[in-house]
Amino acid sequence: MGEKVVAGAFDLSDRQRYRTKLRQCLRGLERLLEEKRFDRPRNLMGLEIELNLAGADGMPRMLNAQVLERIASRDFQTELAMFNLEVNITPHRLGGRVFDRLAEEVRTALAYAHRKANEVDAGIVMIGILPTLDRDDLVSSNLSDVDRYTLLNDQIVAARGEDFTLDIDGVERLTCTSKSIAPEAACTSLQLHLQVTPARFPDVWNAAQAACAAQIAVGANSPFLFGRELWRESRPPLFQQSTDTRPPELQAQGVRPRTWFGERWIDSAFDLFEENLRYYPALLPICDDEDPLAVLDAGGVPKLAELVLHNGTVYRWNRPVYGIADGVPHLRVENRVLPAGPTVTDVIANAAFYYGVVRALAEDSRPVWGRLPFDAAAANFDAACRHGIEARFVWPRRGRYGGTAEVDAVSLVRDELLPLAEAGLDAWGVEPADRDYYLGVIDERCRRRVNGASWQVATFHRAREGGMSRAQALAATTRRYAELMHLGEPVHTWPVGLPEPARTG
Repeated sequence: MGEKVVAGAFDLSDRQRYRTKLRQCLRGLERLLEEKRFDRPRNLMGLEIELNLAGADGMPRMLNAQVLERIASRDFQTELAMFNLEVNITPHRLGGRVFDRLAEEVRTALAYAHRKANEVDAGIVMIGILPTLDRDDLVSSNLSDVDRYTLLNDQIVAARGEDFTLDIDGVERLTCTSKSIAPEAACTSLQLHLQVTPARFPDVWNAAQAACAAQIAVGANSPFLFGRELWRESRPPLFQQSTDTRPPELQAQGVRPRTWFGERWIDSAFDLFEENLRYYPALLPICDDEDPLAVLDAGGVPKLAELVLHNGTVYRWNRPVYGIADGVPHLRVENRVLPAGPTVTDVIANAAFYYGVVRALAEDSRPVWGRLPFDAAAANFDAACRHGIEARFVWPRRGRYGGTAEVDAVSLVRDELLPLAEAGLDAWGVEPADRDYYLGVIDERCRRRVNGASWQVATFHRAREGGMSRAQALAATTRRYAELMHLGEPVHTWPVGLPEPARTG
């Protein structure tokens, strides 16, 4: 959430007062939109990467407080569990050699953090879900010692009223329960921000929703959880189930989960903020002293603190964000679908693909969301999470006949989306050298049908065939992944298997 939150108990009047403040904030947002108070186009993008801490043995290390103390940089922050960190990269203007500059900044930051983590027998691993995590690692006692995480856990647990049930049926099936939201901490992601004007916001958000299945197909990197091989990108079902405030009866009634894809294309950014208030009870009813409407009447810019806090507890895969920079309000689309990793080059390639495709789709004279039913976009997202680079999608036909057809993800990306991404990056003013190099990484993944998830699975099974137990194979795969991650060559070039013959023992 990024806000200072102090733990404490709430009474009934707190929730009523908070709801009133939320409505005032929503009216304040509406006025800001009506009065055209938002920032002019600046082509600004930014990214955040959630990270894991693991030892040389590949096992998680619950040491984020010690590592952050040594890093001593505001660019690095805590995340939900003690084996998590997050690095935030300063916003950049899209254009020129922006992706090479981003790659260098991320590489430098991660190398520094890795050196500091080594001082306490840990290291940085950039991966969607750490394969060696065990159920005993994801318990409330391993949540980071930060008030907002404790409070969020307490409120979600109270709203749920019973244990959380994890049931993910993939290559294998995982069923278990949890008494806290700690399993959410297994999900480490890449978050891509794009600042947009209110007029462009709905087109960019719709484009991002349509494109996110392809993002997952080429970028999946989370095939294991608790020793089971599940979906190629297991974060979405895990995140939804580990934050689900709905007992089975409310699920049966069709009550919306707090983690969701959505249910319709939008016409305004206001639609999403309004839905968040209409559908979701407050988890953290903490009221600010600001009167947002009085601030607006005085010509000021309101923080809309309650709206921002509430918005941070509704986990859309493409989230609307309200912010203020240099005294001017702005809107961002926060794309949250991708896992972290595998390498810095892969992360930047994923970013280049996203920013290019979204620009092109948002400016298409025949918008994809006018030709693709929203339910089909949601089904595509689900298929991508289940099957990764082998997924098949429903997508609008090209040509005058219209309608939709089934297409495999690789063909869609290579034949249609990569050319669009190229045009989109040209429109941003990105240098051809950056454009071609990073989109070439995506093309090579498709050509070889390789991403982080497929490499992990192939290497794990190779280790098992060599005689390793399941636990040994997962640990060995994690160690090899970390080694190749730090070497930095993109994942489509990684050799499958371990560097030495697999041995039992």
